[in-house]
This record gives sequence, C-alpha cells and structure tokens, in this order.
Amino acid sequence: MTAAVVEPSADAWQVLKQELLNSMPAERLIDDPLRTLAYGTDASFYRLIPKLVVRPVNEEELLAVLAGCRRQGLAVTFRAAGTSLSGQAVTDSVLIQLREGWRGHEILDAGRAIRLQPGVIGARVNQLLAPYGRKLGPDPASINSCMVGGIAANNASGMCCGTAQNSYRTVRDMRVILADGARLDTADPASCEAFRRSHAALVEGLERLSAKTRANTALAEKIRHKYRLKNTTGYALNSLVDFADGIEILKHLMIGSEGTLGFISTITYDTVIDEPCKAAALVLLPDMGTTCRATIALKAAPVSAVELMDRAALRSVENKPGMPEVLKTLPDGAAALLIDVRGND
Repeated sequence: MTAAVVEPSADAWQVLKQELLNSMPAERLIDDPLRTLAYGTDASFYRLIPKLVVRPVNEEELLAVLAGCRRQGLAVTFRAAGTSLSGQAVTDSVLIQLREGWRGHEILDAGRAIRLQPGVIGARVNQLLAPYGRKLGPDPASINSCMVGGIAANNASGMCCGTAQNSYRTVRDMRVILADGARLDTADPASCEAFRRSHAALVEGLERLSAKTRANTALAEKIRHKYRLKNTTGYALNSLVDFADGIEILKHLMIGSEGTLGFISTITYDTVIDEPCKAAALVLLPDMGTTCRATIALKAAPVSAVELMDRAALRSVENKPGMPEVLKTLPDGAAALLIDVRGND
C-alpha cells in the first residue's frame, strides 16, 4: 500500500484543527503551549512537544483525524498511558491521546478470552478476570498504570510471561484501522474477505514475503532463534515464519509495531491461568560466578521467574523499609537471585 507523500505547509496543524472542529468539540483539540507541553510529556526523558493534541472518543472521530492528517501530510503518534521509557509516545506533530471512550471490555468463553479497547488499564483487566481464575498473559512492571493499547503496540511482556505468554503469543483477534482509513476485524470473516479484495496487493505481498522467508531455511531458523528470546526491537518478523496467511501475518505484525502500521481499536486476548499460590525468595550468593551457575541450574526447575541482582543493585535498596539487615553486611562481590514460584497448590 503506497501513497503520494504530501509535504505539510507551515499552517497545516491549524488547517487540521479547523477541519476537525466539524467532527469534535474544541475542548478535545489542544494546541496552546502549556497543555501541549503537559500532554506531550511521557515517562521517557525525551522532549518533543506536539503541535496539536487530539482526543477522539470513537472510531469515527479517529477516522476524521487520520483523514485530515493524510490530506495535510502530517505524522500522527498514538498514546495510551505513556508509561514507556523509550520515547515512542512523544511527537512534535499530532498526538492522538486515547483515554475517554476507549475503555470498553467484554469477557468471552467464561474468562478464557477478553475483548478490550486500548484505554483499559492492565491491572483492571486482571481484576475483571480474577473471578474466573484467569489473567492477561503480559505482565509488565507498569501494569498498574499502563494500558492495553501500549501493552499490545509495544509487545510489552514482564518478568513472568517471557515470550510464551506475551501479546504476540496470546492475541486472538483485533480490529485495526490503517492509515488509509481501512478497517479490518480479524474476528469477522466478512471483514477479512472484504479486506482481501480491497487490499489484495498488501495481503498477497505479505504472503509472498512469508513464502520467500520460509523457503530460505537459514534465514527462517535465524528468525526463529532470535524470537525465542525476548526481542521487541523492530517489527515482529517471526510472523513471516509462523504464519502463511496474509491477514494472520498482518495481525501479528501489529503487535510491537508501536502504532506505525495502524491503530488497534480493539484486541481480543486469550487469557492464561492465574495460579492461586505464589511465593518468592531472595537467595544470597557469594559471587557473580556462583549466581550465574545457579541461574542456569534453575532453568530445569518449575520457577516462574529468576532475577539476578548484583551488589550495586542490592546496595541501592538495603536501607529501604522491610529489607533484611543482612544485605548491609554483604561483601562487594556478592549477588542475589530473586526467585518467583507459582502453582495451583
């Protein structure tokens, strides 16, 4: 899918704002210096101030924003909670903020799946699933603040989910809007068929690329190896070896694409079991070598997560409330393992 590049004019943002006043109220179109600075700030240390902050509350308003930006040649950046430390939620162009209007949810199959809009906080999802003994697969450290849109768009994982239960592995379906305004609902066969017709070049191109990649045995194996590990750099190239169907490839490419390929309007996750019994232990070891060997040995054990902490990390928390006094007595070369174990009994 290609389009002619439009160079934005000096007043393109003001033209866009005037256009959008026909489809949404002025209070959701923000361009004053103070609020663009405030709304433009995320959890990273990067500083870009948007020219215009737009707060659409439904798909129709979002489509109007995308169409206006396309006409004016303006780049757009989506933001849910903005908790990422890497700067992908800041821009000096148009920032689309997703809060009000994007918090819908629907529990499916007795909790074995859940359909979500991008503005739902991750911890809220787990609250909704708790009565079913289920939870969301991804467990990022910021789950109490981050939102589903960011979890999916960044393929956020966490300590325990690894690569087996991240968004790429647990996505069932999604409703996505492309830059040209096309909508695709992968759960709807009619939508998929219509998309195959309207975007045949895109779908068939992905399928050809997948076939070519899988035919190159060395390349395919390298991709599989890279994505067995935690790897969220760039696009999800493993979709080219994991799937042959163009729509399945596109769906999985959206995961981790940071909003550069399209907008995820809703996403349906397959949920995972939330083991009721959990325990953690801090194991102190004399040196880094011993700690590394212990980590390798624990790979064969039924542990959920193992985190290595060197002496500097331990020193940074040894004076915090609740920390064991023994931390202050450790020699400089000491290290520790924080071990998490979960089970049904």
